[in-house]
Amino acid sequence: DDGLMEGFFGILKREMFYGFEKNYKNLDELKAAIEDYIHYYNHHRIKSTLKGHTPIEYRSMALKQAI
Repeated sequence: DDGLMEGFFGILKREMFYGFEKNYKNLDELKAAIEDYIHYYNHHRIKSTLKGHTPIEYRSMALKQAI
């Protein structure tokens, strides 16, 4: 869904880019930081809308319930 992706990229920019632009010396550093953030977001960032779980935890719980 386009809305979900737009929301994610808005969060990504607010949490790791805006105000931090000068931390990245080149595009490779920015790319690595984005990849690290995506991993953090999916595996460590708890979301209240997911009942206090990370996206990976929530997805795993949903799959177990569907079986």
